[in-house]
Amino acid sequence: MIDINCDLAEGMSDDALIMPFITSANIACGFHAGGWDMMKRTIDLCVQYKVNIGAHPSFLDRENFGRTEMQVSDAVLMDWITTQILSLQKICTDAGTTLHHVKPHGAMYNMSARDARLAHLVAETIKKIDAHLILFGLSGSVSITEAKKIGLRTANEVFADRTYQNDSTLTPRSQKNALIEDEGEAVKQLLEIIRDKKVTTVSGGKIPMSAETICIHGDGKYALVFAKKIWGMIYGNDE
Repeated sequence: MIDINCDLAEGMSDDALIMPFITSANIACGFHAGGWDMMKRTIDLCVQYKVNIGAHPSFLDRENFGRTEMQVSDAVLMDWITTQILSLQKICTDAGTTLHHVKPHGAMYNMSARDARLAHLVAETIKKIDAHLILFGLSGSVSITEAKKIGLRTANEVFADRTYQNDSTLTPRSQKNALIEDEGEAVKQLLEIIRDKKVTTVSGGKIPMSAETICIHGDGKYALVFAKKIWGMIYGNDE
């Protein structure tokens, strides 16, 4: 069985409806979206549905939903990540549960997937907070390799609703073919990744791909539809 994760607590209306069809949730920690009350409500839902709880830290960039690349000092970045994870960890403790994983959001995720130094910094920061946390990172990227170098557990993440470039990176959202909005195409891509351990890129090439967790973007137009479809594909039903 493969983990199914979704980015939640970002102010969308379907979070509670999506929860029965995922096994892990990446919860926005207020820097790109959400806030304390939304974090608490989402954690309560995770407890109710026995869904793994993850922190979804971002650059401090609510204006651009955390999707604009930023250059900040190492100290600032570490402080931002630490503040967000500890905030969510505090709510978990109050709710009688624990934090399971960390998945950087947006620009931070994409930058650390291609920049080994940044990936190392992110992984080191997470490990200092809690060495038992799992880093969710882009499959096969330096996010994964740098975390493994320091002994941090990882999960190779693949996407149902995003297309891929030949270098295994996600197609930038600025390009019109970045998103997959057809559930049939999303399932087709996942089947190829799971069964064949490869994915077809936007240029038609085939590249290796390992899947340990599947992401659904909670702010996506068809997030609930995709969640139900993928749950049915992995677990055999959509109820």
